Order: sequence, then C-alpha cells, then structure tokens
Amino acid sequence: MKLLLDFWEVIKIKAIILAAGEGKRLNKYTQNTPKGMLEVGGKTIIKRQIEMFRSAGIDDIIVIRGFEAEKIDYDNVKYYDNEIYDETNMLYSLFCAEEEMNGDVIISYSDIVFEKEMLLKLIDHKGDVVVPVDTDWQDYWKERYGKIDFDTESLKLNDNNEIIELGIEDVSPEEMEARYVGLVKLSDEGCRYFKEIWNEDKEEYWEKAWKSSDKNIKNAYLTDMLQAVIDRGYTVNAMEYERGWYEFDTNEDYEKFGNEITFS
Repeated sequence: MKLLLDFWEVIKIKAIILAAGEGKRLNKYTQNTPKGMLEVGGKTIIKRQIEMFRSAGIDDIIVIRGFEAEKIDYDNVKYYDNEIYDETNMLYSLFCAEEEMNGDVIISYSDIVFEKEMLLKLIDHKGDVVVPVDTDWQDYWKERYGKIDFDTESLKLNDNNEIIELGIEDVSPEEMEARYVGLVKLSDEGCRYFKEIWNEDKEEYWEKAWKSSDKNIKNAYLTDMLQAVIDRGYTVNAMEYERGWYEFDTNEDYEKFGNEITFS
C-alpha cells in the first residue's frame, strides 16, 4: 500500500468537495450550519473527508461553499463560494471551481462518509470517468428506511461494467443494479468531457429542461452530467463495491447512524 501512496503523491490528484447546499432535509440540525459540518462519530463530515483524502496521499483539496460559508474553515484547503447556492444545485457548484478541473480529480458530496479502502480502490481504478457503485445497497436501505422502494434512482450497467443509465428518480428497485454513492473520479480527459458539455449547453439550458433531465442545467445534479457524458458516447466506468459508506441526508439518517461511524 505504501508504494501505491508514493505513486499517487507523485501523480498529484485533487479532491473537490461539494458543500454549498442548505441541507433542508436535515433541518433539525442544519438551520445555521452546512450539513457537511455535522459531527458524525466525533468529527465533522468534511473534516473526515479531508483527513481521509490526506491519508491517501491527496493534499490538493478544494471545498465549494455556499450556505453559511464562513463556518467551513480548515487549514490548507482551497475554497470557492457559490454565491447563488439557493437557486442552483451541485453541478453549478462544481463549475464554480472550473479552473481546478484538470488532471486527475475526485469529486465528493459533502454529506457522505466512506471507507479508506473504497477511496484507495477508486484512486487505483483506470478510466476517464469512474463512479463507485454499491452492489449491496438493499441491506443498507432496509436498515435506513425499512424498505428498498424509497428514494430510488436508476443505475444500469452493460456487460463491460460501464454505466449506461443513472439518476432517473423513483424507479422500481429492479432497475437498480447498484446504488450511486456520491463519488466520481475524472482523469484530465474526463474533466474535458465535463467542461465541454457544460460550456456547450449552459446557455441554452440555463432555464429550460436539460435534454434527458427534467431540470435546467443550473439545477442539475452530478448524475445528470454523468448521463450527459454517456449520451455523448463517452464511457463511464462503474467501480463495484459492497457497502462501506453512509449518507446523511435526513434528520433520521443523522439520528440513526450519526454515532455509529467507525471509518477512519
């Protein structure tokens, strides 16, 4: 493992944490703080991620702030602020740091915690666009919601383990071959795909529905961009993993799992 870390220290990889949103479904705990600043297992989610990235040899860390931006303040981290966080979504937040989108980049939601092994596997996985997916998500959903047919979104793979569809909401669980986790790795070429699509489409779709999405581009999710990449004919590789992550999206998530986290 030391050889792997030494290799990636030389190759230089960035991490971008998307932390601009208000976290309205966590409103009992996030009225005056970003949800990434909630403590789970004794550390804020963002601090956990920063420490995890650094332990894997990633020192170039960028955080996109928005809601209560000044409350996210860690040393040796670069910040970009989404000044219109309340009328945009994750994809717009990502492109607040467009100048950072070059070379190898890992993008992370700010409301997830994940095992180091997942991160190391992602770092080592080849491909221009790589997306970790949980193939054992149903047990987590039963523990989380008591059922699997809630908060669903499509994820379909081909025989080459490439994602061919994702992000369609409220589908049958049978249309989910795995669960999107909230992490993406881009190579320099993958960054080019993202920037090409964003810059070609943002003006036309700023206010109207963006192609296969039902949202305009300024309110699009990262999954909408991934689907746009697929629709352009580019390859999006799935990195299969079993569990190893938690999402803190609701009050119930925090109350149920906030003290259970042991990932380090």
